[in-house]
Amino acid sequence: MSVGKTTLVNELAKLPEFKDYTSRTERSKYLMEMGIPLNTDSTLKGQLVFAAERASELLCDKIITDRTVIDVMAFSALSNSMSGNESFHLNSALGHLIDDYDYLFYVSPVGVKMEDNGVRETDIRYRENINKKILEILDWRDVKYTTIQGNTEERIKLVKSVVFSWYL
Repeated sequence: MSVGKTTLVNELAKLPEFKDYTSRTERSKYLMEMGIPLNTDSTLKGQLVFAAERASELLCDKIITDRTVIDVMAFSALSNSMSGNESFHLNSALGHLIDDYDYLFYVSPVGVKMEDNGVRETDIRYRENINKKILEILDWRDVKYTTIQGNTEERIKLVKSVVFSWYL
């Protein structure tokens, strides 16, 4: 949360190298306005909506998105409103979709200030717990990913070097 994923996706979408890609960013504000509980209050129904969005993105041929099913898994695991059984079964199903991603980039929160956008949780401990859970899921599923840090320009350069091996 609040590490610059949406900013990165929006900037990548402007580049000619990504002109054939669809870009999607999370619609938390829209979903919150619909009455779907977010963050620690997230419910099974709410996480199913998020899961459906993430799964539908995987139907696109080329997509750049700021969220994955791994995010849904982490938020489900740390929800105060979902039972352990609900989280377990949802995450078991979502785990099957992880291999559908061509590239996964983990945007580290190290050195990134927490901002309040009026939607996301601003509790730094919650952000740390979500981050820890994402890393646990990546490790548990033995997912290959690239860690991203630095400013937006440095992040773009790294993404381009991974996606387009000819770029450097």
